[in-house]
Amino acid sequence: MARFTFAGGIHPYDGKDLSKDKPIKEVDPGKTLYFPLSQHIGAPATPIVEKGQRVLVGEKIAEAGGFVSAPIHSSVSGTVKGIEDHRNATGDMVPCIVIENDEQYEEGLPLHQKLFEDMTREEVIGYVKEAGIIGMGGAGFPTHVKLSPKDPSAIDCVIVNCAECEPYLTSDYRKMLEEPEKLVRGLAIELSLFPGANGYLAIEDNKPDCIRVLREKARKFDNIFVRPLKTKFPQGSERQLIYAVTGRSINSKKLPADAGCIVNNVDTVIAIHNAVDVGKPLYERIVTVTGDAIANPQNFKVRTGTLYSTLVEAAGGFKSEPEKIISGGPMMGFAMFDIEVPVAKSSSALLCMTKDEVAANSPSPCINCGRCTEVCPSRLVPAKLADVAERFDEESFLANYGLECVECGSCSYVCPAKKQLAQAIKTMRKTALANARKRAQK
Repeated sequence: MARFTFAGGIHPYDGKDLSKDKPIKEVDPGKTLYFPLSQHIGAPATPIVEKGQRVLVGEKIAEAGGFVSAPIHSSVSGTVKGIEDHRNATGDMVPCIVIENDEQYEEGLPLHQKLFEDMTREEVIGYVKEAGIIGMGGAGFPTHVKLSPKDPSAIDCVIVNCAECEPYLTSDYRKMLEEPEKLVRGLAIELSLFPGANGYLAIEDNKPDCIRVLREKARKFDNIFVRPLKTKFPQGSERQLIYAVTGRSINSKKLPADAGCIVNNVDTVIAIHNAVDVGKPLYERIVTVTGDAIANPQNFKVRTGTLYSTLVEAAGGFKSEPEKIISGGPMMGFAMFDIEVPVAKSSSALLCMTKDEVAANSPSPCINCGRCTEVCPSRLVPAKLADVAERFDEESFLANYGLECVECGSCSYVCPAKKQLAQAIKTMRKTALANARKRAQK
């Protein structure tokens, strides 16, 4: 096996040429914004504003509903119109705080006015929590929880996921090129929480310009290193990334901290810098709007609560009617049937395709070619797992290590029979995990 990679994986068309050379542009968020109370893993946030109340940019409008939760802040100044159900990107109707933008963008007070050098470890983590920072690569796990492992002294490796291996996405790429100082500074802040740890900017080798820039910025730190990785999907998957950088393996029963690692994505680390150095809460992020159905693919700086339809309009609209619209990338994103839904903290991209290639192919019986096994990064037998999943055989699914699937979709991508292996496995994983939680509560 080559160094700085993992076994398995695939090399799909990356589609990044559509938007990688488009600098980040701010986008007008529109008149009415919707803030879902659950934009993260864990308990939904609890509203602390009332109808008719005026709020400012960065003002907290909902507080964390528990330790594994995150507060929400307004991205505009304006008037709270109420709390009502609105559709989110997954298609669910969820409670949202609705704010009418007054277009003044009057800013509230910062989270704090302290210098980083005067902060304690607990204060740094507290500001990260108060800023509402979560994993912005898609998982949405509250960052302050990640930064609070049971044994901080056991952490010797802090990894920034700069791989951006998902096809079509270029938001992290633009961030690395345009704001490398903030990225390296955010990593330095994280490292201050774990004395003795080294920091790694783990980036695929198809981004030589970013590697060059980040090496230059990291040069003044003796504990920050740029780690070029082999370009391969899913290189940015947490387990595969940890193995590529450290050679350490974890499974579904372990956390990265069990391997002495903390992993965050590019936007998350920059948000840590913003919260600690500037006192700025998380209320905006970079979103790639791309695909062959988009007139002018772009990377936008987007205020949370902005509707996806606003982003499509800002990108020149549809040059042809899309058959498939995806939130995220084609491998691990999910299909959407409505773009009148708000951008959340974990929103990374909107992919609009003229053809739905998946729907155009009818699955046929498995030919036992073994390709899915060859590319599986978890070294599973996806064809067998999908078979038992389709028969709702949870016992066999667990016996064949189905919970170890990382849901990357590599198996479905290479299947010559066009079987939706990943979808069947993902559905059974959800069922098995839900049943495990029920058993634990008895």
